Amino acid sequence: MKKVMMTLIAAVMTMAASAQVYVGGSVGIASVKNGNADAETTYKILPEIGYSFNDELAVGVSLGYQKGSCSLLKSSFGQDVDTKAFLVSPYVRYTFLNTKYVNAFVDGGLGFASYKDLGSQFKVGLQPGVAINFNDKFSFVAHFGFIGYDSFNPKADGIDTSNAVGVDLDANNITFGLYYNF
Repeated sequence: MKKVMMTLIAAVMTMAASAQVYVGGSVGIASVKNGNADAETTYKILPEIGYSFNDELAVGVSLGYQKGSCSLLKSSFGQDVDTKAFLVSPYVRYTFLNTKYVNAFVDGGLGFASYKDLGSQFKVGLQPGVAINFNDKFSFVAHFGFIGYDSFNPKADGIDTSNAVGVDLDANNITFGLYYNF
């Protein structure tokens, strides 16, 4: 039993010694035009903090703000709805390609958004991304797309919950950011 405990302690200490914290965030912007309606600009501001256990595994959380429409809002309300939302997205990141200058990864996580006066949205799925490492401290990061389950629960009476399962690769799912690694 003592050998097992010592092995576990040594493994945890090794992981902690190679771990590092990163902070930063992403922004996303898109222009959406439907038919003859005016174009609408949507954007996201997503500050982020994370903890890397090693070169392959990290955990983090993104908190942020979104202004603009959500695709499930259109299906629930029958039209594009311009709104504001608060977002929370904890994730686990697996880096499957790790080189000196480029890392390719996938974030598996949850997402929750609260839309002002309209309802709430819940997501669970995968979001791929790539990091360009300028040096040991700074990285440019891009996330693109979403693969998974997405549900919107409206506050309005008489409108049912909208659910979607699949791949979403529109311009509203691309974000660019900068990380600082401690």
